[in-house]
Amino acid sequence: MIADLNRLVEVVEEDLDDEIDIAAIARTLGTTEYHLRRMFSSLAGMPLSEYVRRRRMTVAAADVLGDSDLLGIAVRYGYGSTEAFTRAFRSVHGVTPAEVRRDGGPLRTQPQLRFRLTVEGNASMDTRIADRPGFRLVGFAARVPLIHRGVNPHIQTHIARLPVEQHARLKALSSTEPSGLLQVSTDVDPDYTEGSELTYLHGVAVPADSATPDDLDVIDVAAGEWAVFRTEGPYPAALQETWAATASDWFPSNPWRLREGPSIVAVIDRSPDFSTATCELWLPVERA
Repeated sequence: MIADLNRLVEVVEEDLDDEIDIAAIARTLGTTEYHLRRMFSSLAGMPLSEYVRRRRMTVAAADVLGDSDLLGIAVRYGYGSTEAFTRAFRSVHGVTPAEVRRDGGPLRTQPQLRFRLTVEGNASMDTRIADRPGFRLVGFAARVPLIHRGVNPHIQTHIARLPVEQHARLKALSSTEPSGLLQVSTDVDPDYTEGSELTYLHGVAVPADSATPDDLDVIDVAAGEWAVFRTEGPYPAALQETWAATASDWFPSNPWRLREGPSIVAVIDRSPDFSTATCELWLPVERA
C-alpha cells in the first residue's frame, strides 16, 4: 500500500498540468479508486483532491512570477477562466496572482509527499475477519457532516431526538451480527473530507430477508468479508485512534483493502456516562 501511494504521488506530479484519472491510476496499481483515496486521506491528513490542488498552485506560482499570460496559465492547469484560477490560487497562497506579480509573494509551498511505513511493533490490534452473508441495517437515518476528532454533535442531536422507547424497540429487532445498537456511516465522500456530508444510521442488523417496519430507514448490505477491530478505552478517542491505525498500521501490513460499503460501530459495553466503552469497528474489505 505504501508503494502504491508513492506511485500515485509520482503520477500526480507527472500530470499536474493535465487531467488526472485516479480510477485509471488505481487500475494500473491493481487496487481500487475507493481504497486509494481513503488510504491517501487517512495517511496524508488531507483529501487527494486537496493535495492535487495545492501542488498545482505551488507549481503554477513559478509561472505566475514569469511573463506568461494569466489566461494561458489558467488553461494549462485545467481552469476555464482567470477568475476560477484566481480563486484556486488565492485559496492556497492567500493572495491573487496579480498581487504575486506585483509583490513577489507571499507564496505557500506544498512539498511533494513521500509515504514511509514506520514499524514499531509495540502495539497489537485485536482484529478478526468475518465472512458474512448479506444483511439489512434498519433504524433512523440522518445526513450529518463528517467530523474526524471528538464527539460529533450532529449525531448526538439526532440520537437525543429519538424517544427512549425507540431505542428499546431497535434493540429488540437486533437479530444478527453485528449485534446490538449500531452506529452506521455510509455514503461517505471517497476523499473522507472533514465537513462533507454522510448518512448516519442509528439502528441494528437483521437478516436480509427480514420484514422491516415502514417507519424505519433501511440499508441493504451485500455479502462479503469484514475486518472487525475491537477497541477499549475512552470514548470516542480510543475508537477514533483505532480507526486511524487501520490506515497507518493494519492495511499496509495485511493483504486486504477497503471495499465500498458502510462502516459500522457496535458498542459492546460502556460506562454509565459513556466516557469509556468497548466497541467493535466493522470495515468492509476484500483481498488485495
